[in-house]
Amino acid sequence: MDNPPETPQQQESISPSRTLQADFSWKKWKVRISAKNDPESKPVYIINFPIKPFQDTPSLVVKSGADDSTVGTGTLRPISIDASCELYGQAIELKAQKRFKAQYMHLSHSFSDTDAPVPMYWTSKSGFTTWDFICLDQNQLPVAKFSAAIWAVRKIANIEFLGEKAMNDAVRDEIVVTGITLYCCMLLRCNNVLSLVGAVFSRPGHDNKGKLGE
Repeated sequence: MDNPPETPQQQESISPSRTLQADFSWKKWKVRISAKNDPESKPVYIINFPIKPFQDTPSLVVKSGADDSTVGTGTLRPISIDASCELYGQAIELKAQKRFKAQYMHLSHSFSDTDAPVPMYWTSKSGFTTWDFICLDQNQLPVAKFSAAIWAVRKIANIEFLGEKAMNDAVRDEIVVTGITLYCCMLLRCNNVLSLVGAVFSRPGHDNKGKLGE
């Protein structure tokens, strides 16, 4: 006898996923990212926040927990609401799509099946205890969720990877670098009056009309 067709709920439940946990150390001023199901294991990533002596030097550095090599960097700007990253030396721009909402776009090689990069879109929603940053692919399907704990002082976020590329290490690297950069960018925007000025005079989503409700 044939098996009954899977419902969407069943398909979602068996889709691959994995989750990382980000723990912040006030003493060392670092973020330790490890597997959520084994937080005491060797970290997958360690994020440093170097002092910025000059503008446009990296605001955060993501290193591999395995060999201390640099995976990527993130750069925040005091006025512009955009941010930039580097992933293994390749530049990635996080472009704001709206002035006063956390909606961003970046171009991805990790999610592309060709040599050309594909657009990825970050949106957000917040509640009393969490602030979720959700990454959507070019078909508007969720591929990752960066869930920041608003009131936490140590366990600051979970990073969940979804879909058919959830177990891809290149995808994991990209989501961690862009996700933590976006999170820090929004923290800066919420606590910096210059970012408000930058939002007023920005032209977000000018080259991407029709995306994310623009």
